Amino acid sequence: MSAQQQVITIDDISVDNAPAIYVAGGLGQFFDAVKAEVTGEVPDLKTAKGRARIASLAATVSKSKTAVEKPGRDYLKRLKEMPKVVEAELREFVTKMDNLRDATRQPLTEWEEAEQARKDKHVDGIQGIKDLAFFEILPAAASVGKIIADLEAIEINETWEEFLPEAAQVKEQTIAKLRALLTERTQYEAEQAELVRLRAEAEAQAQRDRDAAIAQAAADQARREAAERAEAERLAAARREQDLLDQAAAAQRDATQAALDAEAAAERQRLQLQMQAEQAERHAAQAKADKLAAEQRAEQDRLTAIRRQEEAVEQARLAEKARADAAADEILRQQQERQADVAHKSKILGEAKQALIGMNISEELAKAIVLKIARGEVPNVSIQF
Repeated sequence: MSAQQQVITIDDISVDNAPAIYVAGGLGQFFDAVKAEVTGEVPDLKTAKGRARIASLAATVSKSKTAVEKPGRDYLKRLKEMPKVVEAELREFVTKMDNLRDATRQPLTEWEEAEQARKDKHVDGIQGIKDLAFFEILPAAASVGKIIADLEAIEINETWEEFLPEAAQVKEQTIAKLRALLTERTQYEAEQAELVRLRAEAEAQAQRDRDAAIAQAAADQARREAAERAEAERLAAARREQDLLDQAAAAQRDATQAALDAEAAAERQRLQLQMQAEQAERHAAQAKADKLAAEQRAEQDRLTAIRRQEEAVEQARLAEKARADAAADEILRQQQERQADVAHKSKILGEAKQALIGMNISEELAKAIVLKIARGEVPNVSIQF
């Protein structure tokens, strides 16, 4: 039996010689032969030919396993009386062959896993660079500048291996996007600062208006005091006028008394004094009229000047307020328009992401797909905003 098994190879196994092969320990020779074949050489993992040779040796083990297992299974069906022996032998053989196959392929498997890990590291690094330009909430310009500085500090050299061209291109594209965002955020923050400045100017103008009102009240007080002084002067003039009239009356009384004493001699004197008194009255009346006309002209000129000054101040205030309001409204309109555009795009991207998640795609992968489409990195596919 031993001599016969020595000359039987795996290719020679058939229904006729199965009884001599599928016995306890009968398959060990085939396992030893296959093991000797696949372990008799050590292919070089550093070459494609060596890696292919390892895969070929593993395939040989699988082929040899099948060549022994299939006839044995057929023989087992025919030999109902010894299924446990054959099954145990086959199970042991299959297990050892599987282990041998796995052990034979282990160096290639480890190399493939290491190779995949190496590639994944580069792919993750490139994706990390891309993600630097994605923000759910837009940052401040200073933060964008810090991100740009950090990204520029990332070296793209031979350590990226075959991914070096792609890494360099992605870094350049990401820096370009971040610089565009930096320009946009800088402009936005400048507009916000301008809005604050305009509000401060409006408040300052309001304060100036309040100061002007206080000054106007002081001017009104001064005008009232001046009017009171003018009234006092008018009363003084009236008193002086009354004094002249009293003097004229006294002179008239004196003339009348003199006439009584010397009617004939004093008639001419009485007439002369009467003429003087009438002349004095006319002079006093003319002086009073001239003074009243001058006061009226002065008051009219004063009121006209005050009205013109108030109209000029009000027109200047309204013009400045209209200009500040228009500038503030324009800045707010542009800000609201940009915010509405960002919100609209975020809504569209969110709906696209949710649609992908509804197709049993993970949220992280759905987000990555939507972002690549939105950035135009997927040919012939776009998102309509």
